[in-house]
Amino acid sequence: MTVIFIVTFVVKVELGVNEGVPVNELARRASKINICEQCGYHLKMSSSDRIELSIDPGTWNPMDEDMVSLDPIAFHSGEEPYKERIDFYQRRTGLTDAVQTGTGGGSMGSVVGEKITRLIEYATNEFLPLILVCSSGGARMQEGSLSLMQMAKISSALYDYQSNKKLFYVSILTSPTTGGVTASFGMLGDIIIAEPNSYIAFAGKRVIEQTLKKTVPEGSQAAEYLFHKGLFDPIVPRNTLKGVLSELFQLHAFFPLNPKKIK
Repeated sequence: MTVIFIVTFVVKVELGVNEGVPVNELARRASKINICEQCGYHLKMSSSDRIELSIDPGTWNPMDEDMVSLDPIAFHSGEEPYKERIDFYQRRTGLTDAVQTGTGGGSMGSVVGEKITRLIEYATNEFLPLILVCSSGGARMQEGSLSLMQMAKISSALYDYQSNKKLFYVSILTSPTTGGVTASFGMLGDIIIAEPNSYIAFAGKRVIEQTLKKTVPEGSQAAEYLFHKGLFDPIVPRNTLKGVLSELFQLHAFFPLNPKKIK
């Protein structure tokens, strides 16, 4: 069993030649995983679709579905109140917040941080491998320091999971992975995987250019450029991801990081 935290989003990749496979079958496979069958572009994908793609059917058991965000600092800007925005996106997505957690074969607020922390603690106690699929703009300003503290809380839970219990954590970076997620658990995986052409950064291009008054080179925050700088491990297309994860967990089982026997 694998523990999974899931969110969403977008990318691009070259598809290999599939000799002997009918065109309509290629199109069906591509559309199911939101990849354009003509150019290989990775389209947006919901967290529920990612769960279906990544684990075996019928094995998903969600956790902490009843947790919801409140408005702890009564945040209100010139736009709609924060609480109304939460209500709107809950109705639009059918989810209570920007993350789904659970066990199986969007931006980060205090609820997201708490759910991820609980998931890591569950994986620690049950001696399970962990996958975090990241796609986020970072911590929510509407929750102030309460959202920022989630970075330290999650990282602390991961330290116990990885360093003390010697368990295995895979981080998957999709587009976009930025801000507090990049600055914390997104970059703490034992293995860090990126989807092709994902946008990965701490600060965005516009913010950097406005703050430092310097031009950010095109493509310098794309997965392929950052891969050559050694920021993470493999770049894996979405249509081969499940196989790669399977091989990683088989390797982990043959050479377990934790001496405790798994029954």
